[in-house]
Amino acid sequence: MIRLQSCRKAYSKETQRSVPPEETLRRARELLPAAGITRVADITSLDRVGIPVFSSIRPTAATGAISVYNGKGATPVEAEVSAMMEGIERYSGEMDDRETVVRRYSEVSAEMTAINPADLVLPPRVPADIPVPWVLGYDIVQEEEVLVPAHAVYHPLPVTCGRLFRTNTNGLASGNTLEEATFHALMEVVERDAWSLVEATRKTGPRIEGITDGLAADLLAKFAAAGVEVTLKDITSDTGVPTVAAVADDVVLKDPALLTIGMGSHTSAGIAVLRALTEVAQSRLTQIHGAREDTDTADVRRKIGYERTKRLNRHWFTDGDAVEFATMPSFDTDDFLADINHVTDRLSAAGLSRVVVVDLTRPEIGIPVVRVIVPGLEIYAVDQDRIGRRCRDARNRRLPRSQL
Repeated sequence: MIRLQSCRKAYSKETQRSVPPEETLRRARELLPAAGITRVADITSLDRVGIPVFSSIRPTAATGAISVYNGKGATPVEAEVSAMMEGIERYSGEMDDRETVVRRYSEVSAEMTAINPADLVLPPRVPADIPVPWVLGYDIVQEEEVLVPAHAVYHPLPVTCGRLFRTNTNGLASGNTLEEATFHALMEVVERDAWSLVEATRKTGPRIEGITDGLAADLLAKFAAAGVEVTLKDITSDTGVPTVAAVADDVVLKDPALLTIGMGSHTSAGIAVLRALTEVAQSRLTQIHGAREDTDTADVRRKIGYERTKRLNRHWFTDGDAVEFATMPSFDTDDFLADINHVTDRLSAAGLSRVVVVDLTRPEIGIPVVRVIVPGLEIYAVDQDRIGRRCRDARNRRLPRSQL
């Protein structure tokens, strides 16, 4: 059973943590060997923009999982922390020797509360009521234990567990406390849902203007000085949780692999903007670093070509209406629990009545890691085989944008 408590914030720049990043860095660094992380590298200098990005390397990653994880931040310390925590949460999110119970939904739901796999947005042609492995989680809204398909919890999942849908890391997050990890995971599932609605409708929302000072303005100036045009879009969905997309176009190199997007969701609109900006910097470096490691992704994009890539993604690169940043709604508090309660209230108002948390913290690590699952939220932007009611309604213009 998970009991979330009041958890005050001690750091708030482009993200929020319950302790300063220097303290998180010290603790995480000591635990890297236990997570199989052998190296953490500063890769900022690979890109001319200069926004900090670090990578952590974990050669022992499970089959089917990546072994290099990137982290971003407004400062080198926060970027290094981000890369380390990413590696730790990926380690903690693997199944390994954890036990599951393999049964049909009709069987387990007759004995206790269970999430219907159909509510997790299944790919087409998945046979009904197939046997799947189940994991115990806790619904923090309904305040009850609930069984969840392991496909929504672990990544990767062994092929012996069957194929319900492709596993991913959406809603997997770490933190200094259980509350911090839960909030970060919640923000990720909200972000991916809003992004999915955009990709399903190809409507990106208004351009954000009026950012003239502070850290966000500094980051925008770094991009501009490097010849990278960055447009901010307000893609907030009907949940009302501020969600921002940062769209980058390198007008100097005109490299299709560097037409990148960064996303950020947060109860604070200002932090949503900062997270989008640091993530688009990370997205650039992921492409640059990937090309250096001789991966295929950048080569495929370059074969398509710069102009054609922009045309295929013109919904991101077309100007439309604008909104002043100062008018964006924001819910700013100094406590993670208050933020979590606000978000669950917003989800409930949007018809999403369950928020399931699975504690994946490894005892040999001790850093809290959770997976958050919100049945009904969309994953289409990450897995285009999975499109649910919210995306279909949005395509039919039945899903209004937030008017908050």
